[in-house]
Parts: sequence; C-alpha cells; structure tokens
Amino acid sequence: MSTHPENTIPALLEAVRLGAQMIEFDVQLSKDGAMVLMHDATVDRTTNGKGRVADLTLAELKQLDAGAKMGAAFTGTRIPTFEEALEVFPRHVWLNCHLKGGGEVGEASARAVEKAGRKHQAFLAAMGAAAKAARAVAPDILICNMERQGDSTAYAQETIAMKAQFIQLLGKGAVPVEAVKLLKAAGVHVNYYHDESPEGLRRQWNAGVDFPLVNDLAKALPVAEEFGIRPLAQQP
Repeated sequence: MSTHPENTIPALLEAVRLGAQMIEFDVQLSKDGAMVLMHDATVDRTTNGKGRVADLTLAELKQLDAGAKMGAAFTGTRIPTFEEALEVFPRHVWLNCHLKGGGEVGEASARAVEKAGRKHQAFLAAMGAAAKAARAVAPDILICNMERQGDSTAYAQETIAMKAQFIQLLGKGAVPVEAVKLLKAAGVHVNYYHDESPEGLRRQWNAGVDFPLVNDLAKALPVAEEFGIRPLAQQP
C-alpha cells in the first residue's frame, strides 16, 4: 500500500511479483451482500467517492475509482470483489483475509474460500462472531484470532484454546517474546503488526515471529535475506 492503491488488483499482483510469502487484504460486505476489498468502513479515503461500504451496492462501488489518489498510472482501478482477488493469486502464497464484520461476512468468506479450493493456503483473520460463523459452514477453515487482549500472554492462551492456526500480534516495536514461545510450542503461526524498520524486522524474526506485516515489501526484502528468507518464485 506504500506504492500501489491498497486492496486493489494492481497491489495484489505487485506483492506476488515481489515474492511475498503472505498477502494481507481486507474483506467486507456491500449493501447487497457482495464481498469487496476495502479497509475502511467508508470509501472516502481511498476512492473518489463518499459513503459507507455497507450503504453502497456492488454496482455503485464498481463505479468508483480506487486508484487515482495513488497517481495517474492507477486511474480507473476498480474495487475488486473477494472472488476476483482469489482468482489472481498463485496457490503457494498465504492469503491473510482480514474480515471486517461479524457472522455474515464470516460465513460468506468461508464459503468463497471453500468454493475456490483455497482452504490449504487462506485463513480468515476474524473476530469471534465471524470466526464462529465461518467454522459453522467450513469446520476446517483456518482462523487467525483477532480478538486481541491487552495482555499478550492472555491473547496467546485464548488463541491456543480456540485452536486458531494464526495470531496477529499488535505492537510498535516491542515483541512479547514469552508469548511467542508459547504460541510456537502450540504450533500457532505468529504474525506481527507493525514495525517495518530494519531494526524492527530483525527483532521480530529473532523473537520467532513468522510473518511481519509490512506496507512496503520491496524495502523489507534485503532484511529478510539476512535471515535466509527469499522471495517466492512465481508460479501460476
């Protein structure tokens, strides 16, 4: 999102081109129940439109320009649906599907992942209601627990107890090393948001974090190389 319009096909394809091992994007429902990629509750920040996503139909959302604010080269970029995004990903990249909403988006996104044959590589980063609804229709869907606790150890213990496969720790530099150890011992994959400075990335990998989330992948790659983490080779 530092170099391309966030939550759009050009951004997703650039992440693939650079060899990202995980790609995070946001999913929420339109007024008529379509799943679209958008971080904010409104379209105001990233498009030429105004209003809440939940108050706009898919047809109305598709009329908006989601790229022009990032520069003329992206003018005319449209808001993608979740299904359109799934179609452009290769099958060896982790898909971090951050759900914005409750049970309805949890159920719909789980069905979409299952229909696309992506359950082996996609997980739903979700709050409790969305995660529960997703598992009701696809019991083996992978979940990232987003019910964050003020205490990292409590957050880790809750994640392990609910048998989530991922956690997304939140911080601005400090890494809760003991909580990471607890999670790793239980087989939970650890994501961390957000410190993409070279020092911060080194601190995260040294502490056992699996996936630091970054907004500028190209700048993070040289530090990843220090840890033997290389860009994924492109595959269809």
